[in-house]
Amino acid sequence: MIDIKFLRENPEIVKENIRKKFQDDKLSMVDEVLEMDKKTRAAQSEADAIRRDKNKISKEIGPLMGKLKKAEKSGDAAALAEAQAAVDAKKAQVAANEERLQELDRIKTEADEIILKDMMLIPNIIDASVPIGRDDSENVEIERFGEPVVPDFEIPYHAEILNSLNGLDKESAGRVAGKGFYYLMGDVARLHSSVLAYARDFMIGKGFNYHIPPFMIRSAVVTGVMSFAEMEAMMYKIEGEDLYLIGTSEHSMIGKYIDQIIDEKQLPLTLTSYSPCFRKEIGSHGIEESGVYRVHQFEKQEMVVICRPEESMDWYNKMWAYTVEMFRTLDIPVRTLECCSGDLADLKVKSCDVEAWSPRQKKYFEVGSCSNLSDAQARRLKMRVKGEDGKIYLPHTLNNTVVASPRMLIAFFENNLRADGSVAIPKVLQPYMGGQTEIRPEQ
Repeated sequence: MIDIKFLRENPEIVKENIRKKFQDDKLSMVDEVLEMDKKTRAAQSEADAIRRDKNKISKEIGPLMGKLKKAEKSGDAAALAEAQAAVDAKKAQVAANEERLQELDRIKTEADEIILKDMMLIPNIIDASVPIGRDDSENVEIERFGEPVVPDFEIPYHAEILNSLNGLDKESAGRVAGKGFYYLMGDVARLHSSVLAYARDFMIGKGFNYHIPPFMIRSAVVTGVMSFAEMEAMMYKIEGEDLYLIGTSEHSMIGKYIDQIIDEKQLPLTLTSYSPCFRKEIGSHGIEESGVYRVHQFEKQEMVVICRPEESMDWYNKMWAYTVEMFRTLDIPVRTLECCSGDLADLKVKSCDVEAWSPRQKKYFEVGSCSNLSDAQARRLKMRVKGEDGKIYLPHTLNNTVVASPRMLIAFFENNLRADGSVAIPKVLQPYMGGQTEIRPEQ
């Protein structure tokens, strides 16, 4: 959510940003916010004037009541009538003021509600470096890391590889939970946990503070960390309670600081967190019948940074580079892809995907995403920082996928598969696998 002061002073910049994101249906919201902002500011100004007048009248009523009592004692009918009329006039003025204050409060409340509704939908101002494009088909490749290899033997579909290792059971999961769920078993399940443990230790080695957060969050946090469109497409609501299952631990990690004032000396906050993730995955892409690329439940190691505004782009570049580095330690070729304007979620100012090489498909596929949200989440969550000079300001928030599994397993098994069906385990993972160097199909 952008600063309303910025919108008030730069409405054309906000409109141009909306056009760059190909959301022209939101252009009218800028004008509506400006109109409602004028209305609420006028109502506030009039209400302040009435309250000042109210204080003045309160001071005037005391002496008038004194005159009324004096007239009552004197028995002077004319003086009594005059004093009573003066008191009644002031009381009528007080009553009229109270009635008007209630009306102004109603006007301001209604206008503020419209402003908030619109401001929650108007997209954040994208960074000048973001390429302009309508959707993910216009994202731009930045850089490749590692040499993509296509072996001289056929790479089966990832579900076939996992089945050959007796590591995947979707049929049973379908009976238990329905489409989009799975059982991982044996060495495949152990490797899944090993990758997550390695990713955890990798980020701790980078100086990040490890967390296991709540796996459910309240609606105030949901609306603070993501757009309504994302929420509707992703979040599972707990029936009868103000709780949602998290779609990523970023949500509960950023939510940790809702309504908090952070001492600037604590910045940057560099956090890494493990969690299961739950997603409805509503959309044209659907849920995979046999594979595990797009599922309702998965596990992830995440990184989150809360920092000074002037440091956020430096952290953005460090964060995606950490993910690239980790994948390269597993000998998996990757590339980075700059998300174009139309592919950016509304709160993001800049984002890039990390994509892993698929030797079976002979192309890259998404395994993680790094995003800078500037002060949008902080503003929604009322998260603030107190500087050394005593001034209060909004920090910037960033998030990035370290590793998401089982999607990571697809890249891992395709890139480490041997011609005989066995799978090599890279050295960095062998300690987490009890020294095991390979996984072999069951005979």
